[in-house]
Amino acid sequence: MPGGTLEVPMIPARNLRRHLDTLVASAIERAIAAGDLPEVAIPAETVERPKDPSHGDYASTAALRLARAAMRPPLAVAEAIAKHLERDETIEAPRVAPPGFLNFRLASTYLQDQVDAVLREGATFADLDLGTGKRAQVEFVSANPTGPLHVGNGRGAAIGDTLASLLEAAGYEVEREYYVNDAGTQAEVFAETLYARYQQLFGREAEIPPEGYPGAYMIEIAEQIRAEAGDRYLRPPGEAPDPELGERGIAIMLERIRATLERFGVRYDRWYSERSLYRPDGPYEQAMALLRERGFLVEREGALWFASSELGESKDNVVVRSDGRPTYYASDIAYHFEKFTERGFDLVIDVWGADHHGHVSRLKTAVGALGIDPARLHILLYQLVTLKRGGEVVRLSKRGGDIITLDELLDEVGPDAARFFFLQRSPGAQMDFDLDLAVKQSNENPVYYVQYAHARLSSILQRAAEQGLTPEGGDVRRLDQPHELALVREMLKLPEVIESCVTTFEPHPLPQYALDLATAFHAFNDAFKQQGDPLLKVITGDEQLSRARLKLVAAARIVLARVLGLMGMSAPDRM
Repeated sequence: MPGGTLEVPMIPARNLRRHLDTLVASAIERAIAAGDLPEVAIPAETVERPKDPSHGDYASTAALRLARAAMRPPLAVAEAIAKHLERDETIEAPRVAPPGFLNFRLASTYLQDQVDAVLREGATFADLDLGTGKRAQVEFVSANPTGPLHVGNGRGAAIGDTLASLLEAAGYEVEREYYVNDAGTQAEVFAETLYARYQQLFGREAEIPPEGYPGAYMIEIAEQIRAEAGDRYLRPPGEAPDPELGERGIAIMLERIRATLERFGVRYDRWYSERSLYRPDGPYEQAMALLRERGFLVEREGALWFASSELGESKDNVVVRSDGRPTYYASDIAYHFEKFTERGFDLVIDVWGADHHGHVSRLKTAVGALGIDPARLHILLYQLVTLKRGGEVVRLSKRGGDIITLDELLDEVGPDAARFFFLQRSPGAQMDFDLDLAVKQSNENPVYYVQYAHARLSSILQRAAEQGLTPEGGDVRRLDQPHELALVREMLKLPEVIESCVTTFEPHPLPQYALDLATAFHAFNDAFKQQGDPLLKVITGDEQLSRARLKLVAAARIVLARVLGLMGMSAPDRM
């Protein structure tokens, strides 16, 4: 009945906000039927988290949206909705607040029962079904295999890998891919530089090309090849290098890149060779033929142009140069044609550095010209990273190069700190990476603060086990202290955080949530120390209460480990 209590099965945390949206929509329908509201279009998805948690766990803006159409004050509309709202086991009685909010607070019994729900779901807690039946590909890093990965590549790696994990949690079948630029001008310059260094090892005077790669790593690769093959690749002075030398150099560079990324916790499902695009009747030929058939290719000034200006771009773009060589734009068109048509991905996400900004629009335009919905392609751009130590910018590598490599950063702060710091800021924001803070063993360091929370949770469970106590048999209805319920409230936010990250394609809310969850746990644990009542601690003289609180500790540990896992970080049991 209106305003009464509705008996329904327990609503999973991942469905909670949608459930409240349904309750509000049904209440509006009943208010209209009863004549308490005029006929109005019922808005969807009006429930959100209030900025001020003291107002409740959720708030509906339905009355604010309906006020004009209903020709009534928002407060009166909110009161009409509240009058007809059927409550169930998820919420307490709603509160109407100016100027027209409908505030909800989750019922204590619902919060208590969610502890058991988390324990049942385990590592799958917070999984969603947004992408069920859909295939997604995340292509990230994809740095030219002409040098070691630098710190900026590390930011792209953390973002791409975490976004892939979030998509998996949301139900997508996900593939991680590294696009290997092993064709074109850069690969040729790399081969020329390598041959110069290789010749120098045999006493020849050979200069690296003006646009070549001067880093010491090129000498290291040349030395490795000499150790493997001796003078096999030497040719008479003036002759072009053996193509196999460049190929071997690229392979060695890729081995190093792969090792760095695996050290960073990143593993790919596929390393895709750019050269494979140009196989006979392959993606390049197919994509160009389709664009020609659709009238989007024009010959001009001896080159082949994509007529992108006809599709809204500011200018046309060259796809084949006058010397017959494809541009990197043509490669990208063919590569994305292959992703969508041959491999059939429903969603493709490219994670690029911000310096590729000008390429975004024209690639999406080309995808549309191929008959593919451009909305299926999302390009995520990330900004530069500035390393700081002692407040000063760190500009040069310790190893004498002109870049700071990702390996050097990992040597100094480790993969967990690197990943967390890279993820903390929105990809579109430039970031300062505080090297001193990243290695601090104190709560000032957000990485230490979060991981220490997991270690404390593990320690409590271990200490209880040593005393013969386990969570089994604990009655969660004994969890009635404010700091206990506050911890559960924070735990239940994870599904919404995952959904937000997946729908916006930005993972930066995840580390902030990890901090919030760790704070809720530290507050829960510290509350026992600050109060004199001996029963206000996890392990008490009351065995059943102890078991209930151990259930909460075990559930919180599951959720925190899940968050750390999504970010690709370890969840230590001791620190």
